[in-house]
Amino acid sequence: MITVVGAGRVGTSAALQIAMRELGDITLLDIIEGLPQGEALDLNHACAILDLDVDVRGTNDYKDIEGSDVVVVTAGIVRKADMTRLDLLHKNSEIIRSVAKGIREHAPKAKVLVVTNPLDVMTYVMWKATGFESRRVMGFSGLLDMGRFRYLIREKLGVSYKSIRSMVIGEHGDSMVLLPRLTFIGASPLSSFMDESVINERVERTRKAGAEVIKLKGWSAHHAPGAGIAQMVEALVRDTKEVIPTSAYLDGHYGVKDVYTVVPCVLGAGGVEKIVELQLNDAEKELFMKSVSVIREAISQVKW
Repeated sequence: MITVVGAGRVGTSAALQIAMRELGDITLLDIIEGLPQGEALDLNHACAILDLDVDVRGTNDYKDIEGSDVVVVTAGIVRKADMTRLDLLHKNSEIIRSVAKGIREHAPKAKVLVVTNPLDVMTYVMWKATGFESRRVMGFSGLLDMGRFRYLIREKLGVSYKSIRSMVIGEHGDSMVLLPRLTFIGASPLSSFMDESVINERVERTRKAGAEVIKLKGWSAHHAPGAGIAQMVEALVRDTKEVIPTSAYLDGHYGVKDVYTVVPCVLGAGGVEKIVELQLNDAEKELFMKSVSVIREAISQVKW
């Protein structure tokens, strides 16, 4: 069973995408009475139309998440256009600790995928609050940021997404580190197709993409996060061993300890089964360490 905590736009989008991949039955949990039940009913109707043999249940009780293999956590207040992800820190850290208590008591063997912002900090808080092994607690964001970058590359070049390979590391936020040097179109480097000024413009637009979505439609992204969450859940449930940019606990990797940040990881039935260490150049290392310092500073502001 897969549980999604939070029946807002991101949570319900994730539940739909998980259902469409038929990864397992789904429990949708929220504190608002009637909301998860109503969303579950709507999703069940969608499954009936699409011939998806998946059962979706809505609940307000953590007891109903017992037996979950994966718990996706989207609960939290959402970011407004004039807010940074770090502005959300204090309120959402309280919410995450409350959710962690429910998971610890009722799904102690689950793998936990955190989506709540500020992402890397909330994943660290979840790890601390559950007491789970770090490999079982991870954060979603890398696929979203990488997807936004790939969209902007395709928009410029007109090539298939299947031909674009890239990676992102660091904070899910303004200090994220996109890696144009390690981005390829087929087997050729991105620099063979774009000059440096165009690449830099695409990198900057990627960093601002979340705020752009909010400004245009009035609320934060949920279609893209839902798709990315489902891809990560599939890797965990089906043990695909896919390399996915994931907010993971670093314990000496990249020369960093005791912090969660996005790095390429092998995801499988055990959770984060391996952290892949990229060969970064000096400039990339510097940007990555600056990004890690942003996360550390935010962690230091959490009220434990």
